[in-house]
Amino acid sequence: MALARRTSERPSFWPGYVDALSSLLLVIIFLLSIFMIAQFFLNQEILGQDTAMQRLNAQIAELTELLQLERANADDLELTIASLSATLENTREERDSLEQQLSGIGAGFGDAQDRISGLEAELAAEEELSREAEAQVALLNQQLAALRQQIGALEAALDAAEQRDVESRTQIADLGRRLNLALAQRVQDLSRYRSDFFGRMREALEGRSDVEIVGDRFVFQSEVLFDAGQAQISAEGSDQISALADAILELEEQIPPDIPWVLRIDGHTDRRPISTPQFPSNWELSAARAISVAKQLVAEGVPPNRLVAAGFGEFAPLDPADTEEAYRRNRRIEFKLTEG
Repeated sequence: MALARRTSERPSFWPGYVDALSSLLLVIIFLLSIFMIAQFFLNQEILGQDTAMQRLNAQIAELTELLQLERANADDLELTIASLSATLENTREERDSLEQQLSGIGAGFGDAQDRISGLEAELAAEEELSREAEAQVALLNQQLAALRQQIGALEAALDAAEQRDVESRTQIADLGRRLNLALAQRVQDLSRYRSDFFGRMREALEGRSDVEIVGDRFVFQSEVLFDAGQAQISAEGSDQISALADAILELEEQIPPDIPWVLRIDGHTDRRPISTPQFPSNWELSAARAISVAKQLVAEGVPPNRLVAAGFGEFAPLDPADTEEAYRRNRRIEFKLTEG
């Protein structure tokens, strides 16, 4: 009869079970969304810096190729100038030779005048060639000077691009350093406020043997807040939650608004199985207890966005032994002040 009665009553707990799971799923999705948004903005910042660095590297490569090409052109011009200079020197030597031949011709030879005229014509032609060569050399020197100026400008542009690249790398390193410092400062600030929170909780619950601190968590034994197998907070437990809410509200006024924090409420049970119409497993019971605590804290004035409720069932025991004392320790509600 009892089994049949529990089976007939089973549909009555299904909406509450769905509401609890929906609330837990919404909280998890919200936290994942916050994490993904933060990760997205950080990736965008790093991607922008990488894109700028790739653009600078491409400019440096292009400037390097132009510099090599201009240097090659300068070398060719220098070879041309050397060749023209050698030609000019040969021309001058021929002119000197012709002048010597002209001065050595005797005045007594009648046909020497014709030869002199021819030599003078040749000399004039050679001089004309010499002037043209000098003009070409001057032009080439001007072109060489212009090329050297272009090379200097390219080298200056290359140096500037390299300087921008160094500055970009420095900015990226500085950004990472500042981000690490900011995160470390946030953790340090939250640790200080967590210590204040634990201090206020010790004062509010002084003298109670069923409330203790385990690591970075404040632990209430389930018997303080709930009757056996129930998720409804008892009258005595309601007073304890009210004291906890006062400590949270006082702490909230001191924590700067830019520090993301939440109070995590973890429900735990012992390993002995439970199967009732309301709670088919320890998981449902632990989650329902954590949610009940969160609801009363909200009713006491604590902002809902500062609370996270989670159920761990029997899967995170403090004491793995199979004794009544171990079961009592494992049936608990834990509070942890952590980053949001």
